Amino acid sequence: MRADAEGFVQTIDAALNLVRMSLDWERALRRLDELNARVEDPTLWDDPKAAEEVMRERRRLDSAITTVREIDAAKTGTVELIELAEMEGDEALANEGVADLEKLAIRADKDKVAALLSGEADGNDCFIEIHAGAGGTESQDWAEMLQRMYMRWAEARGYKVEMMEYQSGDQAGIKTATMQIKGENAYGYAKTESGVHRLVRISPYDSAAKRHTSFSSVWVYPVIDDNIEIDINEGDLKIDTYRASGAGGQHVNTTDSAVRITHKPTGIVVASQNDRSQHKNRATAMGMLKARLYEAELRRREEAAGSEYEAKTEIGWGHQIRSYVLQPYQQVKDLRTGVVSTAPFDVLDGSLDPFIAAALAQKVTGEAVDVDDND
Repeated sequence: MRADAEGFVQTIDAALNLVRMSLDWERALRRLDELNARVEDPTLWDDPKAAEEVMRERRRLDSAITTVREIDAAKTGTVELIELAEMEGDEALANEGVADLEKLAIRADKDKVAALLSGEADGNDCFIEIHAGAGGTESQDWAEMLQRMYMRWAEARGYKVEMMEYQSGDQAGIKTATMQIKGENAYGYAKTESGVHRLVRISPYDSAAKRHTSFSSVWVYPVIDDNIEIDINEGDLKIDTYRASGAGGQHVNTTDSAVRITHKPTGIVVASQNDRSQHKNRATAMGMLKARLYEAELRRREEAAGSEYEAKTEIGWGHQIRSYVLQPYQQVKDLRTGVVSTAPFDVLDGSLDPFIAAALAQKVTGEAVDVDDND
C-alpha cells in the first residue's frame, strides 16, 4: 500500500489504541453491558438521581465504543478498497480511497480527544483563576495576556465566559482574575492548563529594551452542582469584604460589595465581585470554595498527576509547565509533553488545542505524544 495511505492508517490506529487504553477496553465493554441491563430494569427510575448517573455513564461509554468501532470498520473497508484499486491499476479510485483515509485520520484524532474526557467532573463548567507572579508590572501584564488567551480559546469553542473577580495591576495588567467558563466539557479540556506559565520577551516597559522573564500561575477547577455535597465548617472561614474594581471602569462599585473567603485549614482563597449585591457575591464565592475543595479531592485521587499541581506553591523557576518565548526567537513549548509551536502569537490568540490534546493523552500513556502543531 502507498506510503501516504500507510501513514494515515498509523494515525488512525494510534488514536484508536489510545482511546481503548483510556477506556480500559474490555472492562468498558463489560460495563456497557451492565448499564444496558440496568436501563431495562423498570425500577431504575425509582431513584431519579441514581438513574441520571447511570444514563450519563451509559451515554459516554456507548458513544466512545461506537465511535471506535465505526472508525475501525471504515478504516478496514477503505484499506481493502485501496488495495483492490492498486491491484486493478485504478489510480483514480486509489486516490479517492487515500483521501477518505485522510479524512478518517482527522476524525479519529479529533474524536480521540473527546473520548479522553472520562474524569468525574470533565463534563462540567469550570473556573480559570490567574495570578501574576513576582516581578510587578511585567508579571501583571503577562497575567492579563493569559487572561485574554483563555477568553479567546473559550470563545472559539463556543463557550460563554463570565468574569467573576478582577484586580487591576499597579500600572498595567492584572494582579489576579477569575473567569467562569460555561460549556460542554469545559473543565475536561481546560484542566491540563493548571500550572505556572513563563514568558520571555523584550519588555515594552523597559526603556533599555532588555529581555525579561515573567511568570504567572493558572489554576483550573470545576463548577459543581447541588448534587455534590461539600461540608464546610463556618469556623474555618475568614470572610472579608472590599470595594470591587476593574479595568476601564468595569465592575466598579461604590460600596464594599466584593467578597473574599479564606479557608483557613487549606489556605484556599476565593473571591467574587461580579454582582453589586454583597449577599450574592458571598453565595458565589462559597460556590467557588466548594468547587476548589472538590477539585482538591479529585486531585488526591489522581496520584500520578499529584506532583503537577504542586507548581502552584511557587510561581517561578522550576515550576513552569509551558514557556512562551517571543525573543530572541519565537516558540511556545510545553515542558510536560514536548509539544512545540513556532507561532506564539497564534497560541496567545487562543490556539491551545494541540497542547491540551497532548496533555490529555499523556495522562493516559504517561508519555509525550506527537501532536500536529498545525491543528
